[in-house]
Order: sequence, then structure tokens, then C-alpha cells
Amino acid sequence: MTDTALVVGGTRFIGRHAVDDLLDHGYDVAIFNRGNHENPFAEDDRVTHVEGDRTDDTALKAAKLSVEPDVVVDCVAYHPADVEAAVEIFADVDAYVYISSGAAYSREEIPKREGETPLCDCTPEQAESDSSESYGPRKAEGDRIVFDAAMDGVNAMSVRPCIVYGPDDYTERLDYWIDRVETSDRVVVPGDGMNVWHRAYVKDVASALRVVAERGTPGEAYNVGDRRLVTLEEMVDLIAEAADTTVEVVHAGERELAAADLSADDFVLYRDYPHVLDTNKLADLGWDSTPLDEAMAASVDDHRDSDRDGSEWDPGRDAEESVLEILDTL
Repeated sequence: MTDTALVVGGTRFIGRHAVDDLLDHGYDVAIFNRGNHENPFAEDDRVTHVEGDRTDDTALKAAKLSVEPDVVVDCVAYHPADVEAAVEIFADVDAYVYISSGAAYSREEIPKREGETPLCDCTPEQAESDSSESYGPRKAEGDRIVFDAAMDGVNAMSVRPCIVYGPDDYTERLDYWIDRVETSDRVVVPGDGMNVWHRAYVKDVASALRVVAERGTPGEAYNVGDRRLVTLEEMVDLIAEAADTTVEVVHAGERELAAADLSADDFVLYRDYPHVLDTNKLADLGWDSTPLDEAMAASVDDHRDSDRDGSEWDPGRDAEESVLEILDTL
């Protein structure tokens, strides 16, 4: 008998790839969302669409009754109340998998490990907030709800991705760097280029969700990220290789950036203190990540097929040109 998976969300980024992965592994799949975004599975008779607002408990219960899922993947639980409702409504499914985040960790340490690195606290005000500052605390509180539900017999688990990239990435963070590599001979990289912000290829996050649903332990959290990490400069080199081009990486220190009214934080995917997640616990379930050159090639191809350019993250090419002029005089 074929298992049925319900993906809460399922049309944009992680959810879209989760649906593809589940289909590839023989699941019947239904998606539940408000229908506010284009449905890439509208013409796919293998995917059922149930329309509704996940913050409406009645609609979520109706989706559960109509789909009768064995597995639930929750891509859009952004507030603790969402998770509270889900673990109650889906208390009898074989697996409920909540997408948390590496931002749930409160301590800066290398690497961040499940069950060892402390999670963020979450105040009542943060629990109801939509601010970026409350994102980590909200995800951490969702984790705690999952853990408590498992103690009550719910087969609930958590997956914590680091920063996610790959095809269909509407955040356009990586698109900024791909666009720079494809349109410039020289690319400014802040600092010495050795900055490390752990990233996760979206298809690997999707497979992690399925693997945890199939083999994970209720009440446990699993980090997910590329098994091989690269620095910011190495990421630019990977993009150039995938794009079949060459660029000169130019390092710019704090003083040179400030002269052009820039700072290192103006460059997306830069992070001063390294953010690294231990992924061994997930790997022990039989999961593995995609080779980086393959993941980047797919990301570049998708960028070229899209209209995304990452311009919202652009610190300003004129300002970068000023930095390059300053560095050329040194």
C-alpha cells in the first residue's frame, strides 16, 4: 500500500522540492495552502491540492480528514501556535516533521549540535511577532513543542536547515552572487574571504525531510546542511566554475569598505562568526548531501532560466567600483 504525504505549504521553495522528492520515492502527495502562489503541480495529477489557511485549525483538520496522511511535512509553521495546533491535529500520523532552523540555536559555537547547543528562549511577545529578530526564538519554541508532543506519544520530529540555496530560491540571496560572477570580471568579497556560513542545498533539505519521516526518532531534531562546507570565496569560485567563467576575487577590509560607505554586513551570505551545524546525526540515518559542484551547477542553470538577479541584496555596484579603485591605489 502506498503511503500518503501531506505537505503543508508545498508550492514555493523547500516545500516544492519536498513534493518532488516524495513523488520520486513513491508517495501519494497532497499539498495544503491558501493558493496565493502559483502551483507548480497544477497539471500534475499525482498531486492533490487542498486549499486553506494553515492558521485556521478547522481548515487544517478538514485537510487531514480528506487526505488521511501517513506523513506530514510542515513547511510553513512560523509561530509556536502553528506547531501547537499541528501536533494535536496530526497526533496519530506515522510522522509529523516540523521544519525548524539553525537560527534556533542561541549560542555561537562550532559546530552547533542537536541536544548540546542551547536553543533560544522565546518570550510571549516573540511568539506572536513576525520580525526577523524573533525568527530564531519562534523556531526554537516550535522545537520544544515537538519534543513535548513526542513525550505524549506523537511521532513528531524536527529538521533544522542552515541557510538554504538552490533552484526556485525566491529569497535571491545566492542569485546576487551568481549575477555578480556572470556580469563582472572582478568581484568584491568582504574580509579575507574565509568567512563560513553553512549552507544547505534545497534538494538535500527535501530528502532530509523524507528520511527523517521514514527513519527518524520521535522527539529528536536533525540538522541539515552541505556535508562539505566552503568559505565565501570558495563559493564564488564554485559559481564561476559552474558558469564556465573566471573572475578575480578582490578582498576588501573594513577600512576600504568604509571609504565607500559600505560594511561587510552589506554583502549577503557574509557572517562574521562562522555558523556551522553538525550533520552527523542525520547522516547516521543514511542521508547524504549532493556534491557541491553538482548543486551549484543546478543553481546557476536555474538562475539563468529565471528573472531573479538578487538586486534587493545589491550593496551598489558604484560603491563596489569605488572600493576597487581604492584597492588599486594601495
